[in-house]
Amino acid sequence: MERRFVKVEKGLGPQGRIAVVRFDRGDGINAFSQQAMRELRDVPRDFEDDLDTSVVILTGSAKAFSAGFDLKDPESRQRDTVSIAERVHRQRLGPKMCRAWQEMEQVTIAAIEGHCIGGGAALVVALDFRFCGRSAHFRIPEVELGMNMSWGSIPRMIALMGPARTKQAVILASDRIGAATALEWGLVEQMVDDGQALASAMAFADRIARQPPIPVRMTKTTVNRFAHALHDLGSHMDAEQNVLTGLTEDYKEGTSAFREKRTPAFKGR
Repeated sequence: MERRFVKVEKGLGPQGRIAVVRFDRGDGINAFSQQAMRELRDVPRDFEDDLDTSVVILTGSAKAFSAGFDLKDPESRQRDTVSIAERVHRQRLGPKMCRAWQEMEQVTIAAIEGHCIGGGAALVVALDFRFCGRSAHFRIPEVELGMNMSWGSIPRMIALMGPARTKQAVILASDRIGAATALEWGLVEQMVDDGQALASAMAFADRIARQPPIPVRMTKTTVNRFAHALHDLGSHMDAEQNVLTGLTEDYKEGTSAFREKRTPAFKGR
């Protein structure tokens, strides 16, 4: 598949052990269309047989990591006209994308500038480390759109921030989580000057790349096996829940309010 929005650069850093993956739609918004998600889902396959790369850095544009799921994407909007089975199938693309990145054997680092919203946050919590600029912010808007937060992200957020902060971040959907707060909560590991997220991630990757590759991979795999052992219990019905919430009046109200730039009025129906 030809990639329109994602570029992969390998052979960087010590002994060429660092790779950078850039996701940039060129519009300063960087939303996840179906095409963009397929490209990001497939990138980890480039590294399945790659024994030379120890660290992979994922970054967005200079202004935005990602605005999350693209509600204006024509292909995505077809969900309202397809069967339930097709809706569930399409909804599983996002979780597959995040899981593919989580299961990479290489150490993964997100370099975040600007906004990181919804599906963007779901993707970065699937990586091993997160660096962000001081002006970066996170937001989890799904509940305010009448949807559940899915893509397997809630167990990952709990592992990073704990139950209470995860509830706060997800339920209070209109709240921005600034970089300083994200650092305090454990959502990111480092906050750096604006425009320096990628450079700082590269410096950190350089340190990892100088370590012996085999035990580095072993360590990541062991930690992830323990950390994510119970995640399926909390996220195996994500796609079905998303389809169910997509059939509610509140979903129609939430997405309509988003497009019309007004405050939604939910009725619990």
